[in-house]
Amino acid sequence: MGQIKKVGVLGAGMMGADIALCCGKAGYQVLMKEINMELAQKGYESIKSSLDRWTSKGKLQLDEAGKKKTLEAIKPTDKFSGFEDVDLVIEAIFEDLKIKTETLQELEKICKPSCIIASNTSSISITKLGASFKSPVRRSQFVGMHFFSPAAIMKLVEVTKGEETAEDTVNFGLDFCKSIDKEPVKVIDCVGFIVNRILYALDNEAMRLYEEGIATPEDIDKACRLGLGHPTGPFALMDLTSNELNYKVGKILYEAYGERFIPRPSLVKKVDAGHFGRKTGKGWFDYGKK
Repeated sequence: MGQIKKVGVLGAGMMGADIALCCGKAGYQVLMKEINMELAQKGYESIKSSLDRWTSKGKLQLDEAGKKKTLEAIKPTDKFSGFEDVDLVIEAIFEDLKIKTETLQELEKICKPSCIIASNTSSISITKLGASFKSPVRRSQFVGMHFFSPAAIMKLVEVTKGEETAEDTVNFGLDFCKSIDKEPVKVIDCVGFIVNRILYALDNEAMRLYEEGIATPEDIDKACRLGLGHPTGPFALMDLTSNELNYKVGKILYEAYGERFIPRPSLVKKVDAGHFGRKTGKGWFDYGKK
């Protein structure tokens, strides 16, 4: 499977941009693709902001030369031109099976035979996504790499083996994550993997407490921070990652596991109202107009 020099990242949103940052910081050449240049450039600007923010807080150890080198390694684009030369592609687009399937099928046509393709999906089965490929070889070279937000500083990556993923591909994924200063865990494919199955059980119980009038989101978050040692409470985390995304992932888990993961009525109301969280300025908490 050879040495990695070039990495393609699909998606320049919150996750894609941070994944591109991690790869660029580690010395890889990165193509970061979006559906148009406006979004690609927006993602690139967010990388600049992240570098400034996390270095000023001491979360990333980079001087000005290091930040400049990282930015120079990342090229925003709205085209697949150049993806025929990448050694690894990490897909970090919408959490939607149809869109991901179509994207993976496009990559199968473009990428060189030795290219490893990975998905940053947070919940969809890697086996199901791998079935998008016509070639058994492509399926064997497809792996899950689920990063956690904010990916620029969060250490964990769930490296997931699908039914047809080769063991060499899994080892490749584990080694690559270590090369970008992450701490990977190996997961055998299941819907939601490790963290989201645990997290969504917690989120749903937190929302039940709120719906039953037991406590406010503020106090539930405070209890989780001080009583469980969580750095962020469940409501603040839902606002950070987007209530819209949490609803979509909840539906996927519900379809796989039944009633224990059914999206709570209070979450449905937030989504229906467009209160997605920080990105819209309002969610479980009010962040002011965006």
